[in-house]
Amino acid sequence: MHIKDLKKDDIILSKQLGTPIKGKLLESPKQGRGLKKVILVYAYGEDIGMFNEHGSIYISDIVAVKKDNNWINIKQG
Repeated sequence: MHIKDLKKDDIILSKQLGTPIKGKLLESPKQGRGLKKVILVYAYGEDIGMFNEHGSIYISDIVAVKKDNNWINIKQG
């Protein structure tokens, strides 16, 4: 799956904190004619003993997306 196929409210795995954690997309990476470089997510930091919070991450930090209870790897570009 490609970054451009992600949509708002998708559950993702991201590596912005070093170890992959779950998050929920709060906006779509595809806006207008191109892709955003930074995207707003709600990160579930409780998975690694931190706080849950929303914030911006680079789209290159997105590793996988959950579709139909399966994790699908993301192809960058």
